Amino acid sequence: MESKSGIFVGLNSGFIVTKPKVASKKSKAVNRKGRLGKRVELVREIIREVAGLAPGVASKEKKAVKVARSRLGTHHRAQVKRDEINELIRAQKKK
Repeated sequence: MESKSGIFVGLNSGFIVTKPKVASKKSKAVNRKGRLGKRVELVREIIREVAGLAPGVASKEKKAVKVARSRLGTHHRAQVKRDEINELIRAQKKK
């Protein structure tokens, strides 16, 4: 392709433009969606530390999953949350 001549008629017509050497692309916010920020992670950690957890009983675990399912939306998310809570309880008992 031939370069533009600067004349507005003819085969190579058009305004002469000098393009920048490096075009820096700014990352879009949508690419960050769902990632955990430092501040949110810290706040959640502090809330878990302060609020604490009740010890897990087998009969109450089913109720915990039912409550978590209503809050989180799906059964799988509720099971993951229950397992996370059980791991925290085990870690507290080890201390």
